[in-house]
Amino acid sequence: MTLSPDVLQETQEGTERTMPSATLGGENKRSVEQIALLLFITVPFVALLAAIPLAWGWGISWLDLGLMVFMYFLACHGITIGFHRYFTHGSFKAKRPLRIALAVAGSMAVEGPLVRWVADHRKHHKFSDHEGDPHSPWRFGETLPALLKGLWWAHIGWLFDEEQTSQEKYAPDLIKDPAIRRISRHFVFWTMLSLAIPPLVGGLVTMSWWGAFTAFFWGSLVRVALLHHVTWSINSICHAVGKRPFKSRDRSGNVWWLAVLSCGESWHNLHHADPTSARHGVLRGQVDSSARLIRWFEKAGWASDVRWPSRARIDARRKENVANAA
Repeated sequence: MTLSPDVLQETQEGTERTMPSATLGGENKRSVEQIALLLFITVPFVALLAAIPLAWGWGISWLDLGLMVFMYFLACHGITIGFHRYFTHGSFKAKRPLRIALAVAGSMAVEGPLVRWVADHRKHHKFSDHEGDPHSPWRFGETLPALLKGLWWAHIGWLFDEEQTSQEKYAPDLIKDPAIRRISRHFVFWTMLSLAIPPLVGGLVTMSWWGAFTAFFWGSLVRVALLHHVTWSINSICHAVGKRPFKSRDRSGNVWWLAVLSCGESWHNLHHADPTSARHGVLRGQVDSSARLIRWFEKAGWASDVRWPSRARIDARRKENVANAA
């Protein structure tokens, strides 16, 4: 059973010395994790920069496009449904096979080990846009130069911060689960698998090395880079701009043009107003594919106790209702 951020605040720090490590290579080898992250971030980003001119020269096959889209949304929903709504916030309960599948799918997004991801995000909610937040774009102030610096920090700079979030304090429930701990520790393996699937499929379908190479370029490198920057935009852009119809204690906003690519995560204002809600896009016309899949999991009997937001709960969090109650 996952813990809510409020419960996690009460976790005793004495447990930090007794829990097994879920970091890559153990607590004494964080530099290995940092080097791996740097490699897995910079190489796909270079490919993303090269994508447009190369597409103009080579074109892109339907196979490459299909692999890129499939792998993108598989990993994206692994992050949004698995790492975020399930493991971080406990928006629903999942049967064991679904729990493991979500952990693996999220790990294939190449955004770092599961336990670290969850610990960072729980800490983010505890201090959101205040001192202690790992990735607030308002970290350096509110002037334009400070905000630009803050946006860079919130988008990517914080990933390499030496002061890492205590996983024992913010994610003890995950560390206690041997299967989840193993999945988190083997981040590099899931990364290699994620990068290997497109060229393997592309090579087998076309029976050529060129087909494997183009599938690797589009389905692995470009896909990972695009997903990285969409995910990190929730940390940066969605905490700097966007509409804020709901009352929250931070600057989280709704950014509509990121909704499809973020699988519903960019309806970020409601999420911070009601973090455990299984649905983020609660207003008319707000596309939230993650909530739709959770609904299907529920109907299939794989998920239960889903925290769907009622109309009364949504209305109670609207700014005008909060103001009237005050």
